[in-house]
Amino acid sequence: MMTGYPAPMRRLIKELSRFPGVGEKTASRLAAFILHTPREEARRLAESIMEVKEKIRLCATCFNLAEGEFCDVCKDTTREKDVICVVEEPDSLIAIEESGSFRGTYHVLHGALSPLDGVGPERLRLQELRDRIERNRVREVIVATNPSVQGESTALLITRMLKEKDVRVTRIAFGVPMGGDLKYVDKMTLAKAIEFRRGM
Repeated sequence: MMTGYPAPMRRLIKELSRFPGVGEKTASRLAAFILHTPREEARRLAESIMEVKEKIRLCATCFNLAEGEFCDVCKDTTREKDVICVVEEPDSLIAIEESGSFRGTYHVLHGALSPLDGVGPERLRLQELRDRIERNRVREVIVATNPSVQGESTALLITRMLKEKDVRVTRIAFGVPMGGDLKYVDKMTLAKAIEFRRGM
């Protein structure tokens, strides 16, 4: 595929194709775009990549992405510190934040249980979650892992882990999206919608 490209282009295509969801064809289109981009724009792109590598770290409290020691959510004094929403990845946190429906804090696991992929409980931030609950007066832990086999396994593990703690553990509801048509909804989503039904 890369035959005929000069060595610098081949290297760029190879590096870009390492991105998730980017194959060789997409990588070659991106490389061509970068090649035809003005030098100053290409420099800004390179600098922004290096800035992310140099400045972004994990929040000391919740393990969200942060520029300093703590993320913006943990620095916000108006948040409900006694409610923790547990998510798998920072992008899940961002999705919940964009909904504007949650004013508590978060705990990012950076993954979900997946023994076949070598991800066991020790690879997740579960001990840190337990420590936070013991240190602070947490009244509720909302488990917002993904509705997948791995997400459900992780949710079950968290529920068992916190069983003896004096904290309420809840799970986000799953169901039919607004404006959705039932005949197009998958079986698992329909099953969860029935399971987590509420009164009218």
